[in-house]
Amino acid sequence: MGKIRLGIVGLGKIARDQHLGAIEATDGIELTAVASRNAKLEGVHCFHDIDEMLASGVELDAISLCTPPQGRFAQAKAAIEAGKHVMLEKPPGATLSEVFALEKLAKSKGLSLFATWHSRGAAGVEPARALLAKRKLKSASVAWKEDVRHWHPGQAWIWEPGGLGVFDPGINALSIVTRIMPETFHLTHSDLTIPSNRAAPIAANLTFETASGLPITAEFDWRQTGPQTWDIRVETEEGPVVLTHGGSRLIVDGEAQIVEEDREYRNLYRDFVTLVSKGESDTDFSPLVHVADAFMLGRRIETEAFED
Repeated sequence: MGKIRLGIVGLGKIARDQHLGAIEATDGIELTAVASRNAKLEGVHCFHDIDEMLASGVELDAISLCTPPQGRFAQAKAAIEAGKHVMLEKPPGATLSEVFALEKLAKSKGLSLFATWHSRGAAGVEPARALLAKRKLKSASVAWKEDVRHWHPGQAWIWEPGGLGVFDPGINALSIVTRIMPETFHLTHSDLTIPSNRAAPIAANLTFETASGLPITAEFDWRQTGPQTWDIRVETEEGPVVLTHGGSRLIVDGEAQIVEEDREYRNLYRDFVTLVSKGESDTDFSPLVHVADAFMLGRRIETEAFED
């Protein structure tokens, strides 16, 4: 198989910060076209939206959707119906029903669908998973706190229904926890702190329980300034296993094991090339399921208005 000819839809901050460089660094794939309402990119075909891209006659094998989750279902559906493999930026959609519908549609067309979780590509995640499978666990806790003004300046969509609010970064933590924990777990309590002028939470406190009854807690907050916190700590009978810096650093029993630069998106595109070459999909929606549960069980706590 030759190089995958890729079209990107949405040329915003995440595409420019992560996707473009990762594509360029990945064998077996090349950027052929972009679709964006407000931006163009030199050296590739440029279109206003995905419909114009798909109707253009430009030969494409796959589409990577880097748009906000609201409205992404229609874009993904159009791409799949046009015979294109699809890669979904996280979160994969605005609702559970739409992502499961996309999974079914892609399968019926024999196309690859990749629901990406970039934080799972962090260097410490797979080693932590392998280690925890051998240990006796006691509990786990997550602290995921960052400054929304720094990471999402002026992005009003993220505060609207379907934009997830603080769960936009929080789902990254959940994507790691669902990967490394040997047991499944379910939500038992959810407190959602929501600004009086917003539809989505700015903070959340969650409690989970594993199949055997072990506790997991998660604290998400978008109001932290200064150093940012992206930590997951698992207590085991043999000692603590800690992932910091979003999973790129692994500390076992107090000793640093892995410290590595950010390669998450390069890993995603490498995996996408492999999925397409094998005719397979990766549609693990479990992090989104936990977020949906948090909203279903969520107790609303109103806080002061948030202004960007």
